[in-house]
Amino acid sequence: MSESSAPKAPSTYYAPADLQKFGQIAQGNPALAEAFFGYYNQVFAEGALTAREKALIALAVAHTVQCPYCIDAYTSACLENGADLPEMTEALHVATAIRGGASLVHGVQMLEQVKRKGMA
Repeated sequence: MSESSAPKAPSTYYAPADLQKFGQIAQGNPALAEAFFGYYNQVFAEGALTAREKALIALAVAHTVQCPYCIDAYTSACLENGADLPEMTEALHVATAIRGGASLVHGVQMLEQVKRKGMA
């Protein structure tokens, strides 16, 4: 696909170009930013999990926390680390299932409250 025929990013409250400015957040507190970015880099270094596996996890979490910057960043990271669209989509569905299940399991709290109120 040529640059001219590539889909353009939609106009949105979240400016995609702002992702490239993330390092500027250090202006408010350089020490905390350095600590965060050091930790972040250690987390994403190869370890028991590969960079590809970590990128897939991060993509799923990005959808769960609904961060468009993270979705863009980890979609790219997945592709750069060899993940394909079916794998990325499956990771998204895993996150969706967990998020949905978490909502449903909290329904037990509702059921218990109904019982305490003598309505069941």
